[in-house]
Amino acid sequence: MLCTLSLLILFAGADFTTCVESEEAKAKISLVAGVGLLLAGLLLIIPASWSAHNIVRDFNNPLLVASQKRELGACIFVGWAAGALLVLAGGLLCCFSRVKSASSGGTAKYYGNSSSAASKNYV
Repeated sequence: MLCTLSLLILFAGADFTTCVESEEAKAKISLVAGVGLLLAGLLLIIPASWSAHNIVRDFNNPLLVASQKRELGACIFVGWAAGALLVLAGGLLCCFSRVKSASSGGTAKYYGNSSSAASKNYV
């Protein structure tokens, strides 16, 4: 649910949409979506790891009969992979959705004296 909500927020504030006109607001919306994806990934990894821990603990328990022992299935690995991808996507969104402040300026402009540069002969 959190992942779907974060993706909808991300699409609403993406560069190719016209839902929000301000570039600063788009960066903040992308940051919020990135944090949401990070939380969704962590909230997915926790129960998958918890279930894997219970399965391994029961498998190594000598008091349980062989019919009660379970093995790790594909769903655990799919949960771990999905959680890792969500954490990776959220981290990338948080890293690359920087709010551009007016004080940083971006690029520097250099103005040279073109008349003096033309008169110098460089060998």
